[in-house]
Amino acid sequence: MTRPTPPFVMPAEWAPHRATWIGWPHHEPDWPGKLAAIGWVYAEIVRIIAAHEPVEILCHDDVVREKARVALETHRVRLSNVRFHVVPTDRVWLRDSAPTAVHDATGRVVLLNWLFNGWAKYDNWQLDAQVGPAIERVTDLPRIEPERPDGSGRLVLEGGGIEVNGSGLLLTTEEWLLSDVQVRNPGMTREDYERAFAEWLGIRRTIWLGEGCIGDDTHGHIDDVARFVTDDTIVIAVERDPTDENHARSMDNLRRLEAASADPAIGPLRVVTLPFPSPVYWHDERLPASYMNFYIANGVVIVPTFNDPNDRVALQTLAELFPDRQTVGVHAVDLVLGLGTLHCLTQQEPLPR
Repeated sequence: MTRPTPPFVMPAEWAPHRATWIGWPHHEPDWPGKLAAIGWVYAEIVRIIAAHEPVEILCHDDVVREKARVALETHRVRLSNVRFHVVPTDRVWLRDSAPTAVHDATGRVVLLNWLFNGWAKYDNWQLDAQVGPAIERVTDLPRIEPERPDGSGRLVLEGGGIEVNGSGLLLTTEEWLLSDVQVRNPGMTREDYERAFAEWLGIRRTIWLGEGCIGDDTHGHIDDVARFVTDDTIVIAVERDPTDENHARSMDNLRRLEAASADPAIGPLRVVTLPFPSPVYWHDERLPASYMNFYIANGVVIVPTFNDPNDRVALQTLAELFPDRQTVGVHAVDLVLGLGTLHCLTQQEPLPR
């Protein structure tokens, strides 16, 4: 295999996919008391995606693989578009533990295998750190382990914290990378991250928002607050209720986006707002319920819904923003107990350019 050829560019999520990768749920502490129901939610997610593109499913062991197969057969999923792979994992949030796919200078797909350390929070992440080599074995795609700009070791990143338009712009948050909580890369500065984004993802400008949403266990992932939907259009979650904890942080993020749009080196950008659903709780814990955690697959956009009147607003707005794709809501009140929903559990593998 020839070595990947820089420069690298991360394509937008709406670029054509070869497949979507997921991991079948098995870690009961992520969904205490609800794990049995979550398998059926996953079956519905796979049913929708597999109608449009192949789905590759990592299964913790043979028992999990059989549970997945039964669930998919019961939901009449298009199994000809599904493959199962026995790969032990700690959790199944492949947006963060699986590699980020980029194109090299020849248009070939390359797997960027960031160092995964359990969001700098959990102790059980060693199996998840082996997801990248497993996907490399299945796909036979070249895999690279990016290093910090100072060459002092591997770079820790998670896919849920980076959002790109495929044309040189990236969204991220200061809370995720620049705060002193859940520190991924000690000593790295804003400028260091921007150099890393340029080197590994082909980014010319980084738009720094402030904070993520309330309840986000990752401490600031962008995919619950703002997403690109075209090269120059960003949809952002805004909480209008001044008594809600998401209000001040979402209004600050909106102001930052508006300022970025006025920067001739970045904009102009079209900024579209979406509401948050009403707060979703489990006992006294507020969960990170957000419509921003949608996933874009070939021909379809799947959107988390929460039995809320704003579900209709979110689905209608996203349907208008993606006129060439179906827009399908997936019930996520149970799913969000795991502190993530549709974008968090998926990872796209693009086609070669």
